[in-house]
Formats: sequence, C-alpha cells, structure tokens
Amino acid sequence: MDLISWDDFMQVELRVGTIVAAEVFPEARKPAWKLTVDFGPDIGQRRSSAQLTALYQPEQLIGKQVLAVLNFPPKQIGPFVSECLVTGFYRDDGAVVLAVPDQPVPNGARLA
Repeated sequence: MDLISWDDFMQVELRVGTIVAAEVFPEARKPAWKLTVDFGPDIGQRRSSAQLTALYQPEQLIGKQVLAVLNFPPKQIGPFVSECLVTGFYRDDGAVVLAVPDQPVPNGARLA
C-alpha cells in the first residue's frame, strides 16, 4: 500500500448527495444504472453511471444518500457522460455495496 499525505487526501472532493433519479442504462457494457445525485445548492446535481444492478433496483435508490468523488474529470461512457463517481465496496461475489452515511447529513457535506 502506498502512503499518501494529508494534502493528497484533501485534494479528493468526497461529498454526500441524495439520489433523485435512477434509470436503466441499456448501452452500458456492464449492467449499470444512470443516477442523478443532488449535492445541494452550492454544487447542484451531477450524473453518474453506477454498477449497482446486483443489489439495488432504481426505485430503492431514490432518496438514498451516497458518498461520491466530485473532482474527477467527466467520463464518457457510451452515450452518457458521468460527472461524479458514486463510491461503494466490492463483495466477494463482485456485487457493489454503496458507501453511505449511517445518519442523514446535508447534501454537499464533505467527508472529514
């Protein structure tokens, strides 16, 4: 494991947002949902492609707060542009479990 400095960590914009829309992404090479995440009035909404289909249905995702990286450059995924990276953890079977706060926090709050 490579060690990083505190300054390196502080460069990563890890913030919480609420999923406000989730839809099928049929053009994705690996099964994924297209998400719209609200990061509050200062940041606004961002879109993301997320490989969460093994454990989550779109209707289960609406209203869920998630942790996302906001300062990656936009990434073209087929016809879709992903504007943030919603984070999660891989299980042994390859399914992704979302990284979520265990209590409600304001949208846009930064990971401390």
